[in-house]
Amino acid sequence: MSATLDHLFDQNVAWASQKTREDPQYFRRMAEQQAPRYLWIGCSDSRVTANDVLGLDPGEIFVHRNIANVVHTSDMNILSVLEFAVDQLKIEHVIVCGHYGCSGVNRAIAGEHSAMLDNWLLPVSMFYRKHRATFDAITDDVERVNRICEINVEMQVRRLAATPIVENAWLRGQTLHVHGWIYAIHDGLLRDLGPHVSSIGERDRLPSIDQMVLQPTEAESAMRRQAIAAFGAIDVTDPRLHACCPSGRIHNS
Repeated sequence: MSATLDHLFDQNVAWASQKTREDPQYFRRMAEQQAPRYLWIGCSDSRVTANDVLGLDPGEIFVHRNIANVVHTSDMNILSVLEFAVDQLKIEHVIVCGHYGCSGVNRAIAGEHSAMLDNWLLPVSMFYRKHRATFDAITDDVERVNRICEINVEMQVRRLAATPIVENAWLRGQTLHVHGWIYAIHDGLLRDLGPHVSSIGERDRLPSIDQMVLQPTEAESAMRRQAIAAFGAIDVTDPRLHACCPSGRIHNS
């Protein structure tokens, strides 16, 4: 007798009933339109779901996911999603989002070989081999994989920005921004890696991905940005901050 997964159908009924109780018009709105402003290109990892991570309802973000969030410029799946999002939905932001501890990246640097998976991961594994001495100088295994996860995001942003789909959108004056983010499963926070690209000129001025191996970008969470902004708003010349110090001077101890 085949398994029918009735428990998942039961959970679906409970979920739909709860959504209707909370918002009687919820499914009516979902059925009437799809007008997302964002395209998320992320990893297939079951712990990293775009709507949950961003706190968005269905219909607010268009999603494509694959192993290790790789942008293959010959893959009909990702290109079809990208073309539909840009040309039909007129999305304004494409987010390439990786995550720390990515199993796909781990696999790419492990040197294993299979017909499908390792062919898919080839851009990552080839880049690792090219810069192996630099990456292997990171002695901590977790830090090494996480660094490659960051570089992988930056590499895929560049590959995405070079597609004719994105380039044509910019040529016709369409508003389109490409972003590179990374997600930390251990704390649930997104971090901004960059680059942020909004035109052909900005894309062409980007440092090469080979340069970025030697010039790492600090990944910033929103909490860190807010702290920096708050500190930057403080007027350090305000004498009230130095009331304990004669003449408003700060003395280093």
